[in-house]
Amino acid sequence: MQVRFLGTGTSMGVPVIGCNCPICTSSDPRHHRLRTSALVRSHGLTIVIDAGPDFRLQALAAGLCRIDAVLLTHAHFDHVAGLDDLRPFCLRQGTVPIYGSPQTLADVRRRFAYAFDESSSGSSRPAITLHPVEAPFQLGALTIVPIAIPHGTWTITAYRIGPLGYVTDASAVPPDAVATLRGVQVLVLNALRVEPHPTHLSIAEAAEVAVAVGAPRTFLVHMTHTVDYRADYGLPPEVTFAYDGLEVEIESPSSCP
Repeated sequence: MQVRFLGTGTSMGVPVIGCNCPICTSSDPRHHRLRTSALVRSHGLTIVIDAGPDFRLQALAAGLCRIDAVLLTHAHFDHVAGLDDLRPFCLRQGTVPIYGSPQTLADVRRRFAYAFDESSSGSSRPAITLHPVEAPFQLGALTIVPIAIPHGTWTITAYRIGPLGYVTDASAVPPDAVATLRGVQVLVLNALRVEPHPTHLSIAEAAEVAVAVGAPRTFLVHMTHTVDYRADYGLPPEVTFAYDGLEVEIESPSSCP
């Protein structure tokens, strides 16, 4: 399995428009963070997790030519606004299946109503099929386990894909979710900033979750422009910040619970 971090930033991205802080003006490319999204390649499948407003640029940078499935964590703009950019894939391969919770897919259907309007002829629109998931399901040889996670007052979907656990925009990771994630080789986890936040994990809170899950490697994503990749935040040695374009190989298989 290979994981590529297409984006590791928050809803405003980094640099933030009009900001002259040290991170937004940094020459270190690891501080340039597009909206959080990931690409997973395994067992001959290419899976995208979330498609935000930067998806077109992310797909071009990754050299994407085919997508077998899109997994959505939730329907906030920074996670779904790029669904229209699936059109080139649809033209080449037909429909692109979209998976997510029933609520997430209901929001997608409402926001992208034109994609499902059969009366519209002659226009280019994404050919997508919606697949609601609330229990483990199969994509080819992969078993994917959706995990309900609180995001403030929202409930969003994290995913376990064999040896990979992917959790973003969590405000907490409940004990049952931690139990489902135990045994993964790589954990991806949001860590917004140093200070607590009502809808996202702080860096310290993310580190606590990482220790509880016990993955050999944890990569933090969804960071604001207050997070300096080079700074010492007292993280455990197995926990580090991801950055856009980082690719991680996962060699050890792990069965889902």
